Amino acid sequence: MGSKKKMGYKCRIAGVMLLLIGSIAALIVVAVVQDKLKVKKYGLEFGIVIDSGSSRSNVYLYEWPGEKENETGVVTERKNCKVKGAPISELEVSSKEDEKTFKGFQDCMDEIKRHIPGEKHKTTPLFLGATAGMRLLEMKDEKRANKIMGKLRDFLSKQDFQFHNASIITGQEEGLYGWITVNYLKENFLQKNMWNTYVRPNGAETVGSMDLGGASTQIAFQVQERGEGADYKSVKLYGYPYTVYTHSFLCYGKNEADKKVLDKVIRESSDPAYVINPCYPKGFNITIQASSIYDTVCILKPKNYNSDQEFYMVGGADSEKCGEIVKSIFNFQNCSSKQCSFNGVEQPPVTGDFMAYAGFFFIARALEQSGKSDLDQFNIAVGNFCNTDWAELKLQKPWISDGYLKTYCFASHYVLTLLADGYKFDNETWKNIHFEQKIKETSIGWSLGYMLSMSNMIPSEVKEITPMTNPVFAGLIFLFSALIIVTAVLGFIILIRICY
Repeated sequence: MGSKKKMGYKCRIAGVMLLLIGSIAALIVVAVVQDKLKVKKYGLEFGIVIDSGSSRSNVYLYEWPGEKENETGVVTERKNCKVKGAPISELEVSSKEDEKTFKGFQDCMDEIKRHIPGEKHKTTPLFLGATAGMRLLEMKDEKRANKIMGKLRDFLSKQDFQFHNASIITGQEEGLYGWITVNYLKENFLQKNMWNTYVRPNGAETVGSMDLGGASTQIAFQVQERGEGADYKSVKLYGYPYTVYTHSFLCYGKNEADKKVLDKVIRESSDPAYVINPCYPKGFNITIQASSIYDTVCILKPKNYNSDQEFYMVGGADSEKCGEIVKSIFNFQNCSSKQCSFNGVEQPPVTGDFMAYAGFFFIARALEQSGKSDLDQFNIAVGNFCNTDWAELKLQKPWISDGYLKTYCFASHYVLTLLADGYKFDNETWKNIHFEQKIKETSIGWSLGYMLSMSNMIPSEVKEITPMTNPVFAGLIFLFSALIIVTAVLGFIILIRICY
């Protein structure tokens, strides 16, 4: 009888222990499943970059999946809005023009806003970068430049976005971000494989970039070794480091270089009432006011300068003479380094493919040399263009406005001199230059590269989706915790009875 009673207690203890162990195991399984099988759900992230150049401002809206690739977003341009009104470097001159420009900004911000989900407005970062036009104004009138930037910061901070900063970016930054844009769009950093996942391309070769704006021009390309000075930048994208040589030549954008050439032409003329310009086509004439040439820090004003003085210019159509004048605005002599581009600026030898965009593209297109060409073809095209009279040019190039058409003889000589004599492209390396406006229907410029770099620092909004809803998870945890407590109490009671 005692033996049966003992066996009964043993069975009860065994049953309680099994229930206790089972409850503990179930509790652990529920907790592990809830933690390990949860899924992170990322939404789309948005960012706004305003590119305020020397001729106009553009507002770009970018988007990227919250799940980044090695901490960098896979960014896509979603919207580009051109701001109506004057460039920001011309603000604080006329109140009416200022009002028109700020209205243009507001119209663009309203348009961009419509393309961003309402719940994302407050978390969408907003940046403004001013380029060479404002760099020149800062040199000429720092007080006015600061006032303009202050007004822009005040305006942008009142928008329904997460305003970060409005600043004047350096020429090196502009060149670097342009290089990032070109190589990103050409999938040199990242590309999808056959399994639709992002990988680094085999070889991972990059291309150089060359940008020609109104007030400055930039060159940037990857180098294997970092040199000394501010022209060498290090950047990390999609987990990989790159060393980039980048230099910006302020006062050597197309518009400022044009003023330098006009200044040279005027100084060589004995009669301001009849100035023969070898870079203008025959049959073309124009009256130019002195202030439109000399109201810049890029040129020394002549003695007895009068801003209201007028120069009557007629086309001379002399390609050779035009080329000589264009070369005279560069200094190819002084170089204290192993190799220089011009004006004593050190530059490593150009290697690999290069993408020439912005002003480079439009000038090459006018010469019918867009895409790929060789140096001899480009040279011949420049001569043919410069030796064509005005009436014939207007018939041949009806898509080009008169304001640009009259400058393209100078501009084509300028591009030829800058690339061949300045950057040292020769017969072989010239073939590696591609004159392009867009890549995959996306505008080439610094703003996309800037957004890519910023995406490294912008946190993504993520939602964790668990296999069980919170009420179910809490219920199971409560159930199995209760079972553990009950079985532990029962086990304790049974043990007390056995002992006593």
